[in-house]
Amino acid sequence: MRSIDWDLHYKSGTPPWETGQPSSELARVISEERIRPGHVIELGCGTGINAVWLAQQGFEVTAIDFNELAIEKARQRSATAGVQVEFVVADVLKLPDDFDPFPFFFDRGCYHSVRDPDAKAYVRTLRQVTAPGSLGLILTGNAREPSPQGQGPPVVSAEDFHAELEPAFKIVQLREFRFDTEDKTTPGFLAWSCLVRRAS
Repeated sequence: MRSIDWDLHYKSGTPPWETGQPSSELARVISEERIRPGHVIELGCGTGINAVWLAQQGFEVTAIDFNELAIEKARQRSATAGVQVEFVVADVLKLPDDFDPFPFFFDRGCYHSVRDPDAKAYVRTLRQVTAPGSLGLILTGNAREPSPQGQGPPVVSAEDFHAELEPAFKIVQLREFRFDTEDKTTPGFLAWSCLVRRAS
């Protein structure tokens, strides 16, 4: 999508992919996998809901988004919450070279937005910001339940994960879940939760 399209989403209020609450799937994985607080990078952080939540859990967070309006809102959010997050305006496919490797990365909706047509560039970014053994959590739309045209997130198949992420990353766990919704009584779009570990 062109930058102006993203601007319109953020100017109009709450974008459809934001619920006002941190990702319950992220919280589940952090808890069940016993991922201890440390350095983490979020790719495509939007207005910083998950980045702020991670900081509240004790993580040292760097969060990236190419949209300046989203980052402005994210900085306001972290200031209101009283936590420190390093927000960076940058294209996730063309990051600066001054990042040290992170032991954990999080991506809610970035991969499924940028993989077509350049999944290889996305994987290069992941390799740039990780080291062998680093963990990452990628949340995407699920191709097993295509959304009506013009609604819902871009979708990915299980085969896509294996074809595009391996062998640079080993898929530790691939499970289905539903994205959170602002209205808790309405089920969200079917999604994938893909936990990966950086290979050598």
